[in-house]
Amino acid sequence: MKFTKYHALGNDYLVVDPKEVNRLSQDDIITLCHRHYGIGSDGVLYGPLPGNSCDFALKIFNPDGSEAEKSGNGLRIFSRYLWDRQLVSSKPFFIETPGGVVSASVCPSGKSVTVEMGQVAFSHKVSEAATAAPEDILVLGKTFTGYRANVGNPHFVILVDELTPKLATTYGPLIESAAGFSNRTNVQFVKVLEQGKIQVEIWERGAGYTLASGSSSVAAAAVVHCLGLCREKISVLMPGGVIEITLDVRFNASMTGVVAKIAEGTLSQEALS
Repeated sequence: MKFTKYHALGNDYLVVDPKEVNRLSQDDIITLCHRHYGIGSDGVLYGPLPGNSCDFALKIFNPDGSEAEKSGNGLRIFSRYLWDRQLVSSKPFFIETPGGVVSASVCPSGKSVTVEMGQVAFSHKVSEAATAAPEDILVLGKTFTGYRANVGNPHFVILVDELTPKLATTYGPLIESAAGFSNRTNVQFVKVLEQGKIQVEIWERGAGYTLASGSSSVAAAAVVHCLGLCREKISVLMPGGVIEITLDVRFNASMTGVVAKIAEGTLSQEALS
C-alpha cells in the first residue's frame, strides 16, 4: 500500500490515494496509524475522491478507524498533497468533506496553506446557537465550564487559568465520551494570553492527545472571540506550533499554517495481514 506522510505542526497524517488503493478497511486504518505495527500517524486522508459539488472530495479517518467529519490540519495537508501532485495551483480550490465544503489555497512555496473553514456554530448542531453558552461538566470530582462549538465537527472549549498537557490527557478522554455528547467530542483547554493570542492543549476525538489541530484552533478562537476575550485575529499556540485564525462578524473562520512533507513509501502487505 503506497502512502505519503506529512505533518502540520506535528499533527501527522498519511495520504492514501484511491487510485493506488481502491478500498481501506477499519483494520487497515488502525494498522497504518499504529506507531509500532504500522507507519504511525494521527489519521489517514483518503483522496482525492470525485466530489458531488466540487473537483475534490476527501474522507478523513481517525487512528481508531472512525471517520471524522472535518480536520483543519488534515485539509491543509491534503491541499499540500494536491499541490505536490500538480493537481492545483496557488489559486483557491474547493474540497468536499462530510463536514462541509471548504476553500483552500497553497502559497507559491507550498509550505503554508490557508483554508476557509466555514461558519462556526456554538452548538453541536451546525444550524443552531449563534452565541457561546456556558455548560458545566463534572469529571473525576472536578467541575469544568465549557462551550460547545461546531466547525463541521464537534468541540468543547474549556477556559482555564493554568494550562498543562496533563489537563488534556487526564480529563480529555472522559469528556470526549461523556453522556452529554451524542457523537463524542473534541476537547480544548484554553488559556487567553492576550487580545490576539491564546494557548491550547487538545484531546482529539478518536485520536487522543495531539500536538496541534486546525479545527480545534478554530473552535477555541471562535469561543474566546464570541466571549469578548480576544479580537478577530488570533494566534493559537499549541505544543506543535502556531496557527493563525481570522474570524468575520458572522464567525466565518480562515486558518493559515505551515505543512511539511515527511516521506513517501509503501507499506508491506505483511503488515496488513
